[in-house]
Amino acid sequence: MTDSATNPLYPHGVPAGPLRRLLPRSLLGRAVLIIVTPLILLQVISTWIFYDRHYDTITKRLAQGLAGDVAAVVNLIERSPDDSDLVRIFSLARRTMQLELSVSEGATLLVPDQIPLRGIVDQRLRTALEERLVQAFAVDTRSLDERVEILVQLNQGVLRVLVTDERLFSSTTYIFIIWTIGSSILLFGVAVIFMRNQVKPIRRLASAAEGFGKGRMVEDFKPEGATEVRQAAVAFINMRDRLNRQVHQRTEMLAGVSHDLRTPLTRMKLQLEMLKDTPGTEELQSDVAEMEHMVEGYLAFARGEGKETPVTTDLTALLRDVVGQMTRDGRVVDLHLEQEITLPLRREAMRRCLTNLIGNAQRYGRQVSVRAGRRKTLIEVTIDDDGPGIPEAQREDVFKPFFRLEQSRNPATGGVGLGLTIARDVARSHGGDVVLETAPGGGLRARIWLPR
Repeated sequence: MTDSATNPLYPHGVPAGPLRRLLPRSLLGRAVLIIVTPLILLQVISTWIFYDRHYDTITKRLAQGLAGDVAAVVNLIERSPDDSDLVRIFSLARRTMQLELSVSEGATLLVPDQIPLRGIVDQRLRTALEERLVQAFAVDTRSLDERVEILVQLNQGVLRVLVTDERLFSSTTYIFIIWTIGSSILLFGVAVIFMRNQVKPIRRLASAAEGFGKGRMVEDFKPEGATEVRQAAVAFINMRDRLNRQVHQRTEMLAGVSHDLRTPLTRMKLQLEMLKDTPGTEELQSDVAEMEHMVEGYLAFARGEGKETPVTTDLTALLRDVVGQMTRDGRVVDLHLEQEITLPLRREAMRRCLTNLIGNAQRYGRQVSVRAGRRKTLIEVTIDDDGPGIPEAQREDVFKPFFRLEQSRNPATGGVGLGLTIARDVARSHGGDVVLETAPGGGLRARIWLPR
């Protein structure tokens, strides 16, 4: 089976390359990707600008303000002559600067040589304190919940400063992140809903085209959606009407010509019956029989273009019926059905297709086998024979109307060149196809595939 049969959407194979494999293949996926990609880039750029400019500047100013307050308190404590001044300084700092102060008398602050920086807040605060303090200090922004601890070495001991983290952290950071994520989700949802509504008319158009390709009547299809989609839908409707008219005219013409030929053929047969003893009569009768056989073939071809409506059909039962009719004369056909198969079919047209293919196999081979089963998304029927087969270069030519191989020109053994044409037309009208291959036993294999 060809790649186009297994995957008609990608007749040349799945796109190669890691990037092309990762990209979505549906129109909805690609449209959403087109919308989401600029949105993500915009959010990344906005976040970078925010952190690089706004967040960095705000954090630096907050750290400088807190460091200035701590430096002012340290200077006041260093200049205070007694403990009563410390009480006033502590009260003033709590009231005006939101600083909680305490002093550990006689304590010594141990500051390591290398202090790990745990974030931009630690870095900004340490830098600001280094610019304003000459004393040794230590900063802890993580040990206490919602508080920052600053320890400063004084002459009389270690000053402990506790301050809420609101003095260092800006709430606009969280607001910005929440707004960015929330707006992105909202815009993404709106884009998906909008694009799904835009893609629906395209899917309906594809479904209508597929149904028409399978020979189904597509009467309730109406143009809808964007202007371009409506134009494509109107073009499809016009194409459908033109094809229906052409098929109807061709069918009527072929049926009419074939029917009209029967009258002179009948007169010729009657006249030949009256001239039995005349020399050359036998040859003329043979020619008339061949012409009558050809007319019957033309009529069968015309009937194949009929308007039979697809109905849910048991393909396995249809195969049993056809094989039963083809083996009434004592010939054997090996029928193997893998499972029960039911699908929409034009029953009589499919019967004609199977009869033609099995009849060809019986005509040129002694052993004929028929097999049917499911293959992923397809239904496959294979008809094998052990006959001489068909040269590979001529396997497509035999599907052309009225084309016959040399060995089948005898009207007693061959047809008029329409059997395979009718079989392929029937299969393609169902959305499938018929292909010829070399059978495992060396003869010819006719493979029918139909969509499930």
